[in-house]
Amino acid sequence: MNQYAKITCTSRYVPENAVSNHQLSTMMDTSDEWISSRTGIQSRNIVTNENTSDLCVRVAEKLLEKSGKNAEDLDFILVATMTPDYGTPSVACLVQGRIAATQAFAFDISAACSGFVYALSMGEKLIRTGKKVGMIIGGETLSKALDWNDRSTAVLFGDGAAGVLLEASDEEHFLNEKLQADGQRAKSLTSGYIENKSPFYTGAPESSGYLQMTGRDIYDFSLNDVTNNIREIVEEDVDYLLLHQANKRIIEKISKKLNVPREKFLTNMEHNGNTSAASIPLLLDESVENGVLQLGSKQKLVLTGYGGGLTWGSILLTL
Repeated sequence: MNQYAKITCTSRYVPENAVSNHQLSTMMDTSDEWISSRTGIQSRNIVTNENTSDLCVRVAEKLLEKSGKNAEDLDFILVATMTPDYGTPSVACLVQGRIAATQAFAFDISAACSGFVYALSMGEKLIRTGKKVGMIIGGETLSKALDWNDRSTAVLFGDGAAGVLLEASDEEHFLNEKLQADGQRAKSLTSGYIENKSPFYTGAPESSGYLQMTGRDIYDFSLNDVTNNIREIVEEDVDYLLLHQANKRIIEKISKKLNVPREKFLTNMEHNGNTSAASIPLLLDESVENGVLQLGSKQKLVLTGYGGGLTWGSILLTL
């Protein structure tokens, strides 16, 4: 008998420190009108004394509490992040240790803003091959990757984490997917460059290490490649589309290009900003909490991530 994967629980956690556009305008040459009119972002949450693993642990604890599962029930923990605490250990291993999920293997997936979609795809395959229960978490502390003197990037991003519990099901819920990448355009968005300081190294550093983005390249990529990706798997009876929450203008233009009603595109970047790998699961959990989405309802969703790598991809599923 075939075994399939199903999302059975969602949760999220954002740091308490909310930073408004007005507050940023006191730190740099920007304004609420400039930020909100171009991006749709009004505020974001920024850590004061937490790291990525701290946010992800809170999500994992909430998933266990809400689902009634024990940590020992977990077969795997996957964390999507571009802002890990360390190069190693992975954030997933730090979460595994802190919640004492002694039976779970754990690793991180680095695919920037596509990370949660990539990780969810991987988790679904693990369930198909016999695993019973797993956690997929997207978590970021992008505030530590930003140059806070650069208004072109600092105003866009926020910190947060969210995730889902995947469990085995005898019904198929993951209906289609298309994951893509193009490393030839890799330098359009970079972050976390590690300078080689070995006494034997003679090369010059390529980057400051801060998040750097060629905005026009990413904008064009979003409207063209990402739109085409969604078009290949979207179906007429899809209920909602949950896209990476980078920019409200981009979502509005993708809606028009696909000829899909704007009201089917859920958003929350207004109060979260761009949270990279955390953005889609944050939106998913908020939408479950406010009743727009109901687990077990058979609502049909498209989840689409896109960002650094360049990476992009969509999953068509039912709740």
